[in-house]
Amino acid sequence: MKLLLLSTAMAAFALPSMAETRIGVTMTSFDNPHLTILLNGIKAQAEADKDVTLVLEDAQLDVARQLNQVQNFVANGVNAIIVNAVDGDATAAMTAAASSAGIPLIYVNHPPAELDGGDMPAGTAYVGSAERDAGLFQAKAVCGLLGGKGKAVVLIGPLENHAALVRTKTVEEVFGSPDCKIDVIEKQTANWNRVQAQDLVTSWLTAGLEFDAVVANNDEMAIGAAQAIKSASGAMDKVVIAGIDATPDGLAAMENGDLDVTVIQNTTQQGRIAVQTALAAAKGETFSAQSWVPFEPVTRSNMANYKR
Repeated sequence: MKLLLLSTAMAAFALPSMAETRIGVTMTSFDNPHLTILLNGIKAQAEADKDVTLVLEDAQLDVARQLNQVQNFVANGVNAIIVNAVDGDATAAMTAAASSAGIPLIYVNHPPAELDGGDMPAGTAYVGSAERDAGLFQAKAVCGLLGGKGKAVVLIGPLENHAALVRTKTVEEVFGSPDCKIDVIEKQTANWNRVQAQDLVTSWLTAGLEFDAVVANNDEMAIGAAQAIKSASGAMDKVVIAGIDATPDGLAAMENGDLDVTVIQNTTQQGRIAVQTALAAAKGETFSAQSWVPFEPVTRSNMANYKR
């Protein structure tokens, strides 16, 4: 497997023809720990296939930049494209560009709007996990730890992100069910970010807000919340802290007693399947238009099974 890192400014650079299949990959961000796991899965599968050259691009959380990267992949004649979308509601132009050129396009981890609308054209696929399951596993675990009652705050990912919205909605639905009377007294976005979450929870504590649980859309925000609570000496005796993704940092926090619940999203497997799907599509072979990798709940009792 050959790997190229191209900047947008080098879009006119001709791609090498040393490998049989060239796959352009644009990621939401290279700086996100969770997406690093996804990218490593993509690289690992490409390495295993050996005849694959990956052309990697960092969209840097910029929708316009990502569209430009896809257009450059098309112009340079890659055999397939993998997109980890910055914004699922802004994917139509990317889908159209690849579809018009007859180049297979595989979305991974963050679903495009076309998936829900049933407008995915031939040659397009999605690889991911059912986000509702993540919210269900997380909320039910928190509910159990709190004995079915209490007060919670919710830390939300980017408001344009499908996963963040679905996870949050599902948590609220579970907390409002007859056997789980947990009041969500505050919810705000911290954009998947540990520092933003720490600052936000610190501001809540400073304002005198009292809660029994912090439910975060991902592990990074959960870790930030734990750091804020630990720094606020004597603020609360015990707060249940829940994340999602079971990242290495998340599992380390759980081992240290800072995290009570997480839910593993097997992004390594998502990355592998995305490459397998792209390769099959590029070769004209049959591939699945939708591939779903299941979530699994992780607590201190079973966390040893999930250490990477």
